[in-house]
Amino acid sequence: MPFDMIPADLDFDVAFEDTKFDGKKYVLNQDTGEYLGVVGKDFTCASHGDFFRNVVDTATNELGEHELANADYNFKSARGGAWAMLDITLPNVTQTIVTDKHETSIANRIIGLHGIDGSCSNQVYFGSIDYFCTNGCITGDHDKIRRKNSSGFSLENFISELKRARSDFYDRAAKLQVWANTSLKNVDIKTLLDDIITSNRKAEKMYELYCSEAATRGHNKWALYSAFTNYASYADDRNGFNLRNTANDTNAISMWGREQEVTKWVSDSRFVELQAA
Repeated sequence: MPFDMIPADLDFDVAFEDTKFDGKKYVLNQDTGEYLGVVGKDFTCASHGDFFRNVVDTATNELGEHELANADYNFKSARGGAWAMLDITLPNVTQTIVTDKHETSIANRIIGLHGIDGSCSNQVYFGSIDYFCTNGCITGDHDKIRRKNSSGFSLENFISELKRARSDFYDRAAKLQVWANTSLKNVDIKTLLDDIITSNRKAEKMYELYCSEAATRGHNKWALYSAFTNYASYADDRNGFNLRNTANDTNAISMWGREQEVTKWVSDSRFVELQAA
């Protein structure tokens, strides 16, 4: 049965209208007539509804109803509805991460991004979510699948990744457990963060956040990673990383940008090479 939980304000048909500028056309919400962007004359795209229904129906067919049962479907949008994100958490695919001070469960996560104004191509990511603090985790750029944003989009690569989804999740969990076992008690975390994070103010705040995470999880690589993912999950007084109020509909995009920052930090050789000290 087709997925039917897409919010009404995102489930609209896309229309186009010529502009007076040669080679450009408007993108419109066909239901409301609202102009959502300007794109090249050859640009085509599927609607959000078609894209997300395809993602969920494909996931259901490949993973099975048990793994999708009780899944949490969280939609976010920006740019007046031109950009949309579906974040799916699968509570039936979990693993426990244990440190010398704490344990938590992580669940498998599928993230679909879709833009109808040329702001992004069809993208599907895989990751996990930490149930202790609901931090989202993406462990690296290899967890990403890109597809051209066209009316005839294909999800062959997505299907291929889904066939490996369960084993890949447990492989990621095993890596996270290694991080949980990697003590950082003798590592100068403040200097490390100053080196990895280009903003001195952000590095200082991240060090404070790491100290808070370490107080619960212990001084280990998993706690440092949890500080990173906390930054990518919240933007308020809980972590001090408030978003600027730009008066634009961009908060969801800004938070997704933070997740991309985290993938860069954990891919940095200085983080990768951290060993038990």
